Amino acid sequence: MNNSPLSNNIRRLRLDNGRMTQQDLADKVGVTRQTIIAIESGKYSPSLPLAFRIAQTFGVPIEQVFEYDNEKP
Repeated sequence: MNNSPLSNNIRRLRLDNGRMTQQDLADKVGVTRQTIIAIESGKYSPSLPLAFRIAQTFGVPIEQVFEYDNEKP
């Protein structure tokens, strides 16, 4: 179970954007596929610049990609 206060909608956004693969997204934002996997699964929180690059790739505000739950530790 993910206890991180940061959650994301990357998988849904990838699938909504022509079934973009994790590798496609990684290539577009300049990271490895393993980084995308870790972010999607909540095991890694991206840097702010990377978070913005991901949002820009999908053409959506950052708030549609990442959500912060201040109720979680």
